[in-house]
Amino acid sequence: MRQLVRATLLAMGLIFAAPAVTALAPPAFAEAALMDINSATKAELDTLPGIGAARADAIIKGRPYKGKDDLVSKNILTQSVYDGIKDKIIAKQK
Repeated sequence: MRQLVRATLLAMGLIFAAPAVTALAPPAFAEAALMDINSATKAELDTLPGIGAARADAIIKGRPYKGKDDLVSKNILTQSVYDGIKDKIIAKQK
């Protein structure tokens, strides 16, 4: 979805193509890009690979999480789905 929006804006001339710098980003920036499973909306969770509306609802219902691996230990996600998103999520504590 993000790529589609970027391609549309690029085609409209509203943004310029630039190489991605995420690989060079400091750890604090990388953490900011992670989705917090304790506060993300259903729509945000739905953008994760392998997470649809039903799994997003289950994630929200199971809150709060002490750690992102709680998704597997609480049987919210299978290990294979978790493996696909574990590098994209975090479970922040309040």
